[in-house]
Amino acid sequence: QVQLVESGGGLVQAGASLRLSCAASGRTFSSYAMAWFRQAPGKEREFVACISASGDNTFYADSVKGRFTISRDNAQNTVYLQMNSLKPEDTSVYYCAVKRPGSSRYNLHTSYNYWGQGTQVTVSS
Repeated sequence: QVQLVESGGGLVQAGASLRLSCAASGRTFSSYAMAWFRQAPGKEREFVACISASGDNTFYADSVKGRFTISRDNAQNTVYLQMNSLKPEDTSVYYCAVKRPGSSRYNLHTSYNYWGQGTQVTVSS
């Protein structure tokens, strides 16, 4: 069982930066790939970024590539999402998730079996 707690969301103006954190419980945090997804009202949950268990490999949605950076600190059981040059269209609830072992599609929410409660990010124009 893994529990995830996100933090760091807030209300910012376009062009600003935020860093989201996701603290995980459990001794095997370093064994799993992790990801960030987001979901806006009335829309489906959308893949944002994924990081391998070791942190050596990262993947991003085209919409955030070059602006967002995912990282992790396995000693602290924490994954981060640094968000720069924020746009109003980035407004969403952001969720971190643990990737299911053996699942191949890192960009599908069905590949993840543990989720946090989410943190709201609102970007004003």
